[in-house]
Amino acid sequence: MSPLHPKEDEILQNFRSALVAEDLLHDGDSIGTDDETLLRFLRARKFDLGKSQQMFRDCQKWRKTVEGVGIDDLYRRIDPFDFPERDAIFECWPMWFHKTDKKGRPLNVHFFGGMDVRRLYKVCSPERHWESFVVNCELLPREVLPACSRAAGKHIGGTFVIVDLKGFSFSQFWQMRHLVQRAFQVSQDYYPETMGQLAIVNAPSSFTMIWSMIKPWISKETAAKVDILGSDYAKVLLELVDAENLPSTLGGKCTCAKEGGCPLSGAGPWMDGRVGWGPRAQAQRNANSEKNLEHLESVRPEYEYTGLPTYNMETALSVSL
Repeated sequence: MSPLHPKEDEILQNFRSALVAEDLLHDGDSIGTDDETLLRFLRARKFDLGKSQQMFRDCQKWRKTVEGVGIDDLYRRIDPFDFPERDAIFECWPMWFHKTDKKGRPLNVHFFGGMDVRRLYKVCSPERHWESFVVNCELLPREVLPACSRAAGKHIGGTFVIVDLKGFSFSQFWQMRHLVQRAFQVSQDYYPETMGQLAIVNAPSSFTMIWSMIKPWISKETAAKVDILGSDYAKVLLELVDAENLPSTLGGKCTCAKEGGCPLSGAGPWMDGRVGWGPRAQAQRNANSEKNLEHLESVRPEYEYTGLPTYNMETALSVSL
């Protein structure tokens, strides 16, 4: 964490006190109670105490009510790495975390050319898809960034987002425009200042028009972090990401072949020691329990039952005397 200006540090302390006084911040809140979390809201509102407090207030309200159950309950219901519709969603809406860049930031890869909302909604309801998106947003500050910070031995507060537009058409954008706008709104309002950098590669000729429509949806600060690269992007990406961590589809060497490919692998420091709670993880635990039970049965010693012991009264009396 870069040193704060004395005035900023004073605002941070006043911000914390104001949130506690308003009963908006409590020990153990899943939103995070550390200074870096609070600073994300302050930076998003240029250290304006009143605006930052309103942003945090709105965020806490959303977290308690989102999808009618609240973010904590939703996260318990859906393991972002293990839920029934995950494969179908990734096939039609490819968006995933994958390893880290040279700064230790998690990569967040989006393949917009592979998006097909109409096909997706034939196998997954719009409501379920949106829930998975929200849970994926929550995954970032709850699991991914803390794991990256531990692995790097320093604070990691943002992602490196790579958006591949190869094969992306204006008709696809028009099909998903409302979802994109809604997604930007959730990311900016409830997970502020978590995007460190965004690289757009393989931008088609129609992207100028698409960008003119997207730009008003995002803040000036976010827009300033965007780099639009042409088809000759691999050299730039490899300056930022080790080849072993960059997916081969983006010019790197990583294929995650043993894990079924980079999109579904979930590879990254956040998987170290992670205990999932989705259906596959539960099935694996059940299988392991059955194996353990079978093993115990196989090594259990067998005793031959010979009935109750008999006693000779005369011998018992002679021993007692």
